[in-house]
Amino acid sequence: MIIVDRPETLVIGYAVRTTNADEADPSRARLPGLWARSGVPGAFAHIPGRVDENLYAVLFDYDGSDQQGAYTQVVGAAVRTLARLPEGMVAVRVPAVPSLKVEAHGPMPQALIEAWQEVWRHTEAGSVPPRAFTTDLEIHHPAGVDLYLAVLSTPVPAHERAQA
Repeated sequence: MIIVDRPETLVIGYAVRTTNADEADPSRARLPGLWARSGVPGAFAHIPGRVDENLYAVLFDYDGSDQQGAYTQVVGAAVRTLARLPEGMVAVRVPAVPSLKVEAHGPMPQALIEAWQEVWRHTEAGSVPPRAFTTDLEIHHPAGVDLYLAVLSTPVPAHERAQA
């Protein structure tokens, strides 16, 4: 994990509200349906001003300051502007903030699950920097997934910072 300066990103997509406890129970899990809907070829082709072909997942609106509370996840496409919102979709602005970057490579979804487990261990151990639980971002691309987790401001020497 490294600290990077994550740039602002605008995402348009489909949203669900859930908890990690619900996602652990297949009868209550909402994310598989969200990802099935979002993973259909061309699901976001009609969104104007797309930045690229990657899928973006934004996690935000956290209840509390740990991974036990509810949160909202939007899966969609990054866009240049929020000119037009397709029916049934929402828009979210992911602010530019210092973030912990975690890379997931290998067979999906297992590699992504393992990356999130690493993040949860980091959080539960009280590791520095602590997560902010404000707005987190996953970028799904052909080589894997990059997770950008907002962190609380802590002084980081310039030589230890990287650009996203």
